[in-house]
Amino acid sequence: MLRSLRRTTQFKYAVIYVLITAVALIGLNLSTNSTMRQLMYQNKYSSVFGRAQIVASSFAGSEILTRESVGQVMSLLEDVESTRVLITDNEGICLYDNSTRYNAVGSVVLFPEIVSALSGNDVFYSFFQRSVLESHAAIPIMSLNNPMGAVYLMEYDTTQSVLVSALRSNLISISLILEALIIVFSVLFSIAVTRRIHKIMSSMAQVQDGDYSHEIDMRGNDELTDLSSEFNKLTRRLQEGEQVRRQFVSDASHELKTPLASIKLLSDSILQNEMPMQTIREFVLDIGNEADRLTRLSQKLLSLSKLDSNVDEAFVVVDAADIAWKVCRMLQPQASLKHITVVPEMQPESYMMNQEDSLYQIIFNLTENAIKYNVEEGSVFLTVKRDEEFVTIEVGDTGVGIPEKEMDHVFDRFYRVDKARSRAMGGSGLGLSIVHDLVEHNDGTISVRAREGGGTVFTVQFAYVHALDEEDLQ
Repeated sequence: MLRSLRRTTQFKYAVIYVLITAVALIGLNLSTNSTMRQLMYQNKYSSVFGRAQIVASSFAGSEILTRESVGQVMSLLEDVESTRVLITDNEGICLYDNSTRYNAVGSVVLFPEIVSALSGNDVFYSFFQRSVLESHAAIPIMSLNNPMGAVYLMEYDTTQSVLVSALRSNLISISLILEALIIVFSVLFSIAVTRRIHKIMSSMAQVQDGDYSHEIDMRGNDELTDLSSEFNKLTRRLQEGEQVRRQFVSDASHELKTPLASIKLLSDSILQNEMPMQTIREFVLDIGNEADRLTRLSQKLLSLSKLDSNVDEAFVVVDAADIAWKVCRMLQPQASLKHITVVPEMQPESYMMNQEDSLYQIIFNLTENAIKYNVEEGSVFLTVKRDEEFVTIEVGDTGVGIPEKEMDHVFDRFYRVDKARSRAMGGSGLGLSIVHDLVEHNDGTISVRAREGGGTVFTVQFAYVHALDEEDLQ
């Protein structure tokens, strides 16, 4: 249970949040404690060192220090309140000591502070010791720029230490209370955040199980709301894709079922009935035609599958005019059978980048459709032209044309404008879909419009490639 809790985002969020705030509070305590110490040191410097200066200045103008003169001066300075006050001459002999327990009058006092003061230096320092603030100050008594004695003050202050301890204790208590509140709020915050994350994960699991219609109802105006919005867009696209997939499978099954049913019917007729050899040959010929139709359909389905898999092929530089001439020569016999005239108009050196064989298949499929669905003794217009930006390929015909309301669907898979006529001519409804996918796969555009005078015009555009040398054409 604990191990699984440690792996949750909620637990990690809470721990990180608590650690950050704990470090911040510790830093705040240390900073406050340091600031209080500095303030107390400054206060003690002003107090203790200031009193030492007052005592030292009281002897200004004196030529010599004696016990009597020092005692008289100190009796007048009643406001000098320190734990201990020492005054020495220039040899370190104590002339005044307010201590009754450790009185050093008449003795040589060699405190480091007094020795430093007799050398002409001012001394002050303060420190905590056993919850007591201890301060030391020493100032030389000067006569004609030479020390003739020293003033030493030492003070024990328990009041300040009590105040500091109380402030420190209160600060620690406040910090602990704040940290406890932070822990509670961090847990609540992480629960709120992870609840929304769990909601997204739960929705992902539902979609993974196949419920593409599921959407997340997430309120707010943050990144998780944006993520939920993008997730809903993705599920809608998945739902649309699933519908297209199901329609594709249904249409493909229907297209495959028709020739298979014909083959089955013809073969059963041959096996179950006695018929003349001529009839058998006609049936076998029909079976072969249906098998060819299955082959063509399978090849087109494989082409679509290859395009859908986004298999990357090498791009090469091709001349659209040269490929269009090859297509004209290849389809001329088919056009001649229907007495259709192919009218080519090619602008040479119409170079573009294209995947191998893709451009040939695009022009071939469009031109073959223009011949197949044309009228007797009609015309097909195959044009290749270029400008500074694009190479444009147009395939027009003089056929019956496509109704305007149908033009938005001509590139859909298995879509036929005239279903009966298309099946009679061996069409599968995949040719234009393959052309559309090939054009987009090669970064081109394709459009369709009605031709003036009757018929249809398909227009394909690719980016024109400039300034080629012989190596680019290889």
